[in-house]
Amino acid sequence: MAAANTWLVIGLGNPGPRYERTRHNIGQMVIAELAGRLGQQLKRHRSAALVAEGFLAPGGPKLIVATLTSFMNVSGKQTAALASFYSIPPERIIVIHDEMDIPFDSIKLKIGGGHGGHNGLRDIAAALGTPEFIRVRTGVGRPVGRQDPADFVLAPFTAAERETLPILIADAADAAELVATEGLTAAQQKFHSRG
Repeated sequence: MAAANTWLVIGLGNPGPRYERTRHNIGQMVIAELAGRLGQQLKRHRSAALVAEGFLAPGGPKLIVATLTSFMNVSGKQTAALASFYSIPPERIIVIHDEMDIPFDSIKLKIGGGHGGHNGLRDIAAALGTPEFIRVRTGVGRPVGRQDPADFVLAPFTAAERETLPILIADAADAAELVATEGLTAAQQKFHSRG
């Protein structure tokens, strides 16, 4: 049984070098940042996900951070397997994902709600049997002109975006940590108040 102050943080994305630096994989980039902050390497778990564990501070919350090795649209099975293995209830699961409805370099947080056409979120809600998990919605913006949204999220960030991408990744990692240490409302107040 997991300790009461344990959180499972999942970063969504697609496996393999083809997708590594694309907008759709921002969640995985944030997990790499969190694992580094915990001083841990991501290691293969029996669920096939890549997992690192550590405490944010002595006596503080424990984070189990994970990158899934399945494709984005079938994220549910590995998420549910990790939640079951670590005995983490849905309300202590934080899913970090790309969000086209939010401008690039912005972050919004919420618990529950719809999936907004995001197939990874849809699959996780189905596998957990509830949509009541926390989402760190990391803004990647919308395509300009007639570019297909699917092509847009599977494309790399622009040169201009890459300049501020490390800040966005750090902010999303900060948001996940703040949820674990001070709660969702505190994290929302901090990140939603930004211009």
